[in-house]
Amino acid sequence: MPIYTKTGDAGDTGLFGNRRVRKHDPRIEAYGTVDELNSTLGLLAAEPSETPISERIQQIQATLFDVGADLATVGSRRAVPRVVEHTHRLEQWIDEADSALPPLRNFVLPGGHREAALCHMARTVCRRAERRVWSLADATNDIPLEHAVYLNRLSDVLFVWGRAANQRHGFADIPWTA
Repeated sequence: MPIYTKTGDAGDTGLFGNRRVRKHDPRIEAYGTVDELNSTLGLLAAEPSETPISERIQQIQATLFDVGADLATVGSRRAVPRVVEHTHRLEQWIDEADSALPPLRNFVLPGGHREAALCHMARTVCRRAERRVWSLADATNDIPLEHAVYLNRLSDVLFVWGRAANQRHGFADIPWTA
């Protein structure tokens, strides 16, 4: 069976349940950006690291597939229990990483070590995915808000992982000065 179907050649695509929508539909924008985030996390996971980050990223990626499936299915809440559970796990990872870092006294610029820069890149894609999910939720009222909360926590863990990567590799946070 070929990978191409030609069903999207006129600018529309299928949701789960056989409903067709335009490729620029807010629902497609939301789960497409979640997919982009997932790919960005794959790039981060490919970065050599002495931490359990790759294993944790695989857990995140699996949860993002669940989020994407819910977003691609009108009215679906199938992934909510897993997303809520994983949101709590993200909070534990945030607390764990943050407790080993010096207190944050100002905004920091993204960058430093390559691993930290990739964390920040993933964080910004995550923030965009969160905005797309909130937009869709506002427009349709059928999106589990737990998914947006999950993305919010995920961006926080990526931020502290970026700071931790810089610290681990001997790079100082780059303070933003106005």
